[in-house]
Formats: sequence, C-alpha cells, structure tokens
Amino acid sequence: MEIKEILRHVDHTLLAQGATWEEIRAICDDGIKYGCASVCIPQTYVGRAARYIAEQQHYGENQLPVCTVIGFPNGYTTTGIKCMEAEMSVAEGATEIDMVVNLGWVKEGRYDLVLQEINSVKISCHGNILKVIIETCLLTEEEKIRLCEVVSQSNADYIKTSTGFAGGGATREDVALMVAHTTNGKKVKASGGIATLQDAEDFLNLGADRLGTSRVVKAVKAMEQ
Repeated sequence: MEIKEILRHVDHTLLAQGATWEEIRAICDDGIKYGCASVCIPQTYVGRAARYIAEQQHYGENQLPVCTVIGFPNGYTTTGIKCMEAEMSVAEGATEIDMVVNLGWVKEGRYDLVLQEINSVKISCHGNILKVIIETCLLTEEEKIRLCEVVSQSNADYIKTSTGFAGGGATREDVALMVAHTTNGKKVKASGGIATLQDAEDFLNLGADRLGTSRVVKAVKAMEQ
C-alpha cells in the first residue's frame, strides 16, 4: 500500500494533557503537508487550529478537517454535557467529533441509554461526523459485539476502538471483530498503539477506515531524513 494512501486515512492525533499551541500547530502543519484525514486535538485548541488551518490553506474548499474528543477519556460525563461539548466544538470549527460511551451503562447492560446518548450527541454535531469510542480493552467480547450492534443502529458514522488512555489500544483481533459485526454503512476507526507503517497497513487491510495515531506521520518523516 502506498504511503500516501495510508496517510489519507490517518487522524493525526495529539491529546496529551500538556499539549501546547506550538505542538498543536506543528500537528496541523504535518496534517496539511502529508494529506491526513484530520487532526485530532483537545477542545480548547479547536477554534485556533481551525483558523490557522484555514489561513495556511488560503480558505480553500478542501481544508484539513479538525477533529476533537468529548466525554474524554472516561465517558461518564452526562449526556447533556457531552451534547454541550459537541455543540461548542462544532461552533468553534470542528467537523469531526469522537465521543466516549458511558462504560458504566455498558457494564449494566443499559444499551438503550447508550443508543439514546449517541443519537443525542449526533444531533448536536449538526450533520458533522460522529465517531463512537467504545474502549475495547475494558470490554468482554460479548460487550464489543453488542456495542457494534448499537452503533450500527445509531445515527453515528464510526465506531472507534480506544482512547489510548485506558491501558490498551487497537488490536488486530478487535478490529477484525468490529468490522465483522458493524453494519448499516458504519465505519471502523482503529486507535491507540498504532506505531508503524506496517501496523497502519495491517489495520486498513482488516477493514478499518480511519487510524488514530501520532506515530505514523513521525515514521514517514523519519524515512525522509
């Protein structure tokens, strides 16, 4: 698979708690240069990043999308707060929202509430892309399959493996399972622990459509030196 094709699926990510504007700006520069699918950054930088990207790309039609995360990383904020986060992020210029599900509801089997929350947040996205993070490393196989079914029934656009903050990331087995059990045109995003171009290619070949990673672009830059 060509490197350019791999990069086209990468959400170039920086979500570290101590991330500075200089680091976020560098992520945006790399995202533009390498033709990434988006940059995935903290909410507080969304507005500034969206304006910066627009200036760098001269307010063109095909600007690098800005993605941000809500209910992150634990997922247990209320639905109203998640909706508010989505509303504010979209107003600031985000066109992709990655939300964390309420894992307590999952453990209780309250998939009805999970579905309601996803659809409520999707409304607050105002037509923009919504990805649902299920945190696979904390789930049983049965819970993973049920969440694939819930997201498939929902109005979300993607199901996503991981935040990267819970001690585990994407695995090939989980991505294969999610691709097999996700229907209705929903797509899969693999995120967390994708370190090399080979990792990225493997996940794409398994059927993932997006890759959340900070290290693939770094790997490409290292090859250029």
